[in-house]
Amino acid sequence: MENRSLVTLADHSKEKIMYLIRMAQEFEKHPNRKILNGKIAATLFFEPSTRTRLSFETAANRLGARVIGFTDPKVTSSTKGETLKDTIIMVSNYADVIIMRHYLEGAARYASEVTPVPILNAGDGANQHPSQTMLDLYSIYQTQGTLENLNIYLVGDLKYGRTVHSLLMAMRHFNPTFHFISPKELAMPEVYKQYCHKHNIKYVEHTDFNEDTIAGADILYMTRVQRERFTDLMEYERVKDRYLLKLHMLRKAKNNMKILHPLPRVNEIEYAIDDDPHAYYFEQARNGLFTRQALICDSLGITLDDVIADTTIIE
Repeated sequence: MENRSLVTLADHSKEKIMYLIRMAQEFEKHPNRKILNGKIAATLFFEPSTRTRLSFETAANRLGARVIGFTDPKVTSSTKGETLKDTIIMVSNYADVIIMRHYLEGAARYASEVTPVPILNAGDGANQHPSQTMLDLYSIYQTQGTLENLNIYLVGDLKYGRTVHSLLMAMRHFNPTFHFISPKELAMPEVYKQYCHKHNIKYVEHTDFNEDTIAGADILYMTRVQRERFTDLMEYERVKDRYLLKLHMLRKAKNNMKILHPLPRVNEIEYAIDDDPHAYYFEQARNGLFTRQALICDSLGITLDDVIADTTIIE
């Protein structure tokens, strides 16, 4: 039986990514349907989440599915010593698809190997966040009209930022040029630089962050410095305010440039930028609904043709 889990977008071809973008466009036209009537989605969040959990649950609900699950592992049998394997197998008895966030890197891959129910990775430690990447790709495509030959600037926490790791791997098909802007303490890990070399992905590293540095960006992807990833809080205090985007830094920005951010924002984007036409991070979050509808349907074997032909649309 085919495993339709989504652990990383690195497993997906260029054609599959564009296929999912087209499916998400259909859901943006008509998000309210009953195409998943009778299906059950389980959300297992072993780590805190707001946007990812709510958008996945909204996606399932708007498609007619029922949602079960938990947002606090303290109320589950894992506090009694139940293993992740046992939890996943147990939940697979009740659900058609499992959406899981876990603090351990590799947890989603492991879960996908122990159950026949598709697993959708909603973030595993500092490793991967493929559903976020899918909405990032969708946002880039919707604002730029293409994914090809773009200058993408990644700013801030490139060491622990699983969203930038996933985006880098997914963009390998589209001939991007990446610019890595971070303090040395939070630089892009060597393993991802090696990935760039292996797949002929062009990149440039910077430590300066100013209006001249970012003037050539098509996409400016900001990240917060994640306190929860640091074991040394003194190191966190040293770097947390190093890369802050101010309104005046956009004076030389290209007209088509859009600012993305996986959210939550702390202070790395000045609030005055929210009303600037380059800002797109709240629309980006909204796009998570449509892309996660596409991912849930794809995991359940529902095709783009099925979505186009769907007669359960609710206006």
